[in-house]
Amino acid sequence: MRISCKALILSGSLFFSLAGQAQSVDVSSVHYWTAPKRARMMIDVSSQPDHRVELLDQPPRLVVNIRNAHLDHALGQPPAEHPLFSGVRATQKGEDVKIVVNLKKQVSQNSFTLKPNKMYGHRLVVDLTEVSPGAADSRDTETAVPVKAGAAAVKPVRLKKQADKDVTETSNNILPVSGKAKDVIVAIDAGHGGDDPGAHGSNGTEEKKVVYSIARKLESLINSQRGMRAVMVRKGDYYVAHRKRMEIARAARADLFVSIHADAFKNTHVKGASVFTLSSSGASSEAARWLADSENASDLVGGVSLDDKEEVLASVLLDLSQMATQEASVNVAKHVLKHFQDIGELHFDSVQKAGFLVLKSPDIPSILVETGFISNPSEEHKLKNSAHQSRIALAIFKGVRDYFKQYSPVDTRVAGL
Repeated sequence: MRISCKALILSGSLFFSLAGQAQSVDVSSVHYWTAPKRARMMIDVSSQPDHRVELLDQPPRLVVNIRNAHLDHALGQPPAEHPLFSGVRATQKGEDVKIVVNLKKQVSQNSFTLKPNKMYGHRLVVDLTEVSPGAADSRDTETAVPVKAGAAAVKPVRLKKQADKDVTETSNNILPVSGKAKDVIVAIDAGHGGDDPGAHGSNGTEEKKVVYSIARKLESLINSQRGMRAVMVRKGDYYVAHRKRMEIARAARADLFVSIHADAFKNTHVKGASVFTLSSSGASSEAARWLADSENASDLVGGVSLDDKEEVLASVLLDLSQMATQEASVNVAKHVLKHFQDIGELHFDSVQKAGFLVLKSPDIPSILVETGFISNPSEEHKLKNSAHQSRIALAIFKGVRDYFKQYSPVDTRVAGL
């Protein structure tokens, strides 16, 4: 027994000795992103942190303990209107740093660490997901899933009935059109978001912020038009994987998908707006992907089952669907490009084609608008200007409206366009 105790004491001493020699982790800053009923807190640290995250009640708060850490300075606060956070305080507790986040609602949490990349160093990420008051006991099992750039597509699944209507899954079941005509639905995709800021201007302007502001202005214009309704693909500063953007548009039964970006190039003199649609090669590769899932592919050809169809016939049916979609996409793009001539210089005076992943929905006409070159100092200045953002949104809106004047889906009511 004496030997065991001595060995235990020696091993414990060795552990604490090694821990004392471990390099201290510097905690330098914190970033906040918000999604519908979700939030992310990203803490910048100098190396891989030894941490513990826990949720406490009465009052609700999140506590992050980082061992053997040093707090460089006071951490930034979340915006006052943040839906989940009401305040953050960080204190140095001996050799540890303790971060306490006061919460406005009950949440579940999931934490993980990220290694350095080209933009960031080591990071400790805490994802929070709002839960209903009645689900408080299940918070530990309802963890949020971290979103990674370039993540593989999630196969759409059938939804179960849930109290929370703002779900992230999409359904293979397309509801039949009722006897009542519906609005034309335009899915608006503000590029990038969250820890993917997109391109930067020489004065630090971030693409994600510019295009989100333009997207919101476009949303207001569309929603003010009788017979039209906008659906925002991302509703805040958070990242959405490219295929998830397509899924959101399909789940909303969108009649058109508009992705908004701001271009960049190493030559800062390059400028002008462009409008893109999907290239033929991009369409072909996507067709192969969809044909691999006959249940998905059947949605694209009027619900016709492809299970009993020969491969060639299934391919032809899908090609026909894609051809109609691509033709409509080019038509919309031409209308939008026409109105961009009124507000500034064009980089290309004709519709361009490329294999952008967000344009690959085979059954939804899709366009990608490059609003200008944020890498050009004069265009960066304009892109930051709210009045110019409004002019861009109006040009896109007019192009979309002009298209639907000529081609409105048969089950929609587009009145007064």
